[in-house]
Amino acid sequence: MRCPYCGYTESKVIDSRPTDEGERIRRRRECLSCQKRFTTYEVIETVPIIVVKKDRSREAFDRNKLLNGLLRACEKRPVSLDTLERIVDEIQNMLQNSLDREVPSSLIGKYAMEKLKDVDEVAYVRFASVYRQFKDINTFMEELNRMIKNKSN
Repeated sequence: MRCPYCGYTESKVIDSRPTDEGERIRRRRECLSCQKRFTTYEVIETVPIIVVKKDRSREAFDRNKLLNGLLRACEKRPVSLDTLERIVDEIQNMLQNSLDREVPSSLIGKYAMEKLKDVDEVAYVRFASVYRQFKDINTFMEELNRMIKNKSN
């Protein structure tokens, strides 16, 4: 680890502890040359998830892209940012835990819709209208009627 003050490459670890989320390890270090202290964070390296889009093109999974889609669906709705970040974390964990490194975008959309349905029905319908690409008012009404029917059962 290179010292941010003098650039020396040798340091010793003074303190080590997990962060609040348990996702990273915080280490306090001391440079063996200038004796100044600095903090580093150690993160588990993950294998990237590749998203296969509808046009068969591929791109790396981007949690911010998913979060932005959820934010748009929840615009002017009583859904907190923490809730949306939790949903994105849950979806990302589901994808990381699957053995597939290439995941169809439709699966990510399906997971997002399932999570949104439990949180806010209006946001769910908004997300579904984009995800399922409702062609007209009839397909939109079919989805609403299905929700009403499932809710009454």
